[in-house]
Amino acid sequence: MMKYLQRIGRSLMLPVAVLPAAAILMGIGYWIDPSGWGGDSPLAAFLIKAGASIIDNIPILFAVGVALGMSKEKDGSSALSGLVAYLVVTTLLSTGSVALLEGIKPEAVDPAFGKIGNAFVGIISGIVASIMYNRFSNVKLPDALAFFSGKRLVPIMTSVAMIVVSGVLFFVWPVIFTGLVSFGKGIAELGAVGAGLYGFFNRLLIPTGLHHALNSVFWFDVAGINDIGNFWSGEGEKGVTGMYQAGFFPVMMFGLPAAGLAMLHTAKTKKKKQVASLMLAAGFAAFFTGVTEPIEFAFMFVAPALYLVHAILTGISLFIAATFHWTAGFGFSAGLVDFILSSRLPLANSPYMLLVQGLVFAVIYYFLFRFIITKFNLMTPGREEDDDEAVESGAVTGNNKFAGMASTIYDGLGGGANVTSIDNCVTRLRVEVKDMKAVDQKKIKSTGVPGINVVGPQSIQVIVGTNVQFVADEMAKIHKK
Repeated sequence: MMKYLQRIGRSLMLPVAVLPAAAILMGIGYWIDPSGWGGDSPLAAFLIKAGASIIDNIPILFAVGVALGMSKEKDGSSALSGLVAYLVVTTLLSTGSVALLEGIKPEAVDPAFGKIGNAFVGIISGIVASIMYNRFSNVKLPDALAFFSGKRLVPIMTSVAMIVVSGVLFFVWPVIFTGLVSFGKGIAELGAVGAGLYGFFNRLLIPTGLHHALNSVFWFDVAGINDIGNFWSGEGEKGVTGMYQAGFFPVMMFGLPAAGLAMLHTAKTKKKKQVASLMLAAGFAAFFTGVTEPIEFAFMFVAPALYLVHAILTGISLFIAATFHWTAGFGFSAGLVDFILSSRLPLANSPYMLLVQGLVFAVIYYFLFRFIITKFNLMTPGREEDDDEAVESGAVTGNNKFAGMASTIYDGLGGGANVTSIDNCVTRLRVEVKDMKAVDQKKIKSTGVPGINVVGPQSIQVIVGTNVQFVADEMAKIHKK
């Protein structure tokens, strides 16, 4: 079950990666016309509406992205089926359709059905579509119906399946919606404390990939909070809307890079060069884009107590930002790009105070991490015992460094005799193997990757960084030979 949920989390990365485009378009539009929201500038209106076309259709992006990511061959027909699934359920359970089914006036329909077009239903649509693809994409029908065989059958079966799902959701969705709203309101009613709790659990769930489920409640319009959508559209309360985003900026832009510096300074002298290369790249990614996995996975499993401290500090950061009503938002993650783009949005409130908070958090992260690492002798990067290090160095040089890196990692995973499937998310290779005992972690680590995460008897993740796609592509080429 955990493995399946992790696959869903990985699949969500594809549609989530589209959000920076919306952030750039809307951010520039609001920058041009921060008071009129496009009303005083045709160019601003054009850019804002272009960005809104993405933000407003996140559920559809989720349906398509999850269907594609969860299907066994990642074929385009699975993505089409995800769209079909979403259209079926949102049409059948729209307010008008439900009113017709129940024989009542539209205004008397349960308000839950007015929110049926949400990220949660988009994810369900994608899951159902992927199941139908995996089950029916190779089915051969009798000659008379041969045209509808195989991949053409998938959207048809998806439609049928979603009629059944819609029937279930007709009774279940109002209950789910009420529960989600109650949970969201329960946290929201706690104000700054609620924001802090959300930040804590958001980081704590990163290793499992389940943070996406938590994020969907607060960031998107599942429970009526829709913090990202409302912040970027200007619909909300200044100083309040954005409270589930703002506190991440001090951590991602300043705290984690400072943690990386602490790990560099506590590394063994002869290993500082290798750690410096890792932490410089990871720190820049965290500061500039808000992608923090390269740093977090560097200590998440080798020093879990340190990661718990990081989760607590993240919660404190969100609490402080919410307490003082400092707000900024992001379309992708809390890095410099999104900070600049969101800083002049109508609902941004004293955003530059987040930079001041970030500088304070950089100091806290650095000294706290350095103290804990040295006090408890934690085996963070560069502090491993010499006999635990790989004797063979697979450090990659030359023009095609990704091909060399992929070759070394592939061999370390046991090669073609052991590797059964290769996939990737934003920063991690996700590999299925036949026998975990055949994996040579020392050889994999010799490439300089930030870390390795064994998530099951046959599942292993290799944290590469933001260039993971190029490594994954090269590994796929090797695997096909």
